[in-house]
Amino acid sequence: MTDQELIDAARQAAQHSYSPYSKFPVGAALRFADGSIVTGTNIENASYGLALCAETVAVSKAMADGARGGLEAVAVTGPGTDPITPCGRCRQVLNELAQLGGTDPEILCVGPDEVRRLRLSDLLPHAFGPASLA
Repeated sequence: MTDQELIDAARQAAQHSYSPYSKFPVGAALRFADGSIVTGTNIENASYGLALCAETVAVSKAMADGARGGLEAVAVTGPGTDPITPCGRCRQVLNELAQLGGTDPEILCVGPDEVRRLRLSDLLPHAFGPASLA
């Protein structure tokens, strides 16, 4: 799957967003070494603190299906004029899955006219993860 197809999968996922409060639909798509793609979208809740981000939903789906590493790339897209980056919580959730497979995935931060390409380690330097507990 190309990066553009990964971005398209994230945009498609955003169309299923449940974001009646923020009106900020976000989509995420994870690409794994075996070629599989897992998507997620943000799911809000009337109790705001219970909202789930798109990246967290995608990681949860992947791990529920048995993924324990192999994360190569992540595309994140949302509304607005600038590329969107994962929030701090999502960076940590992505890091957990990445560290299980010893990867440093590329994060495609997608805006309407620009894609910023960063490594997860650039977004979350000196990350705490499974290896920190050994």
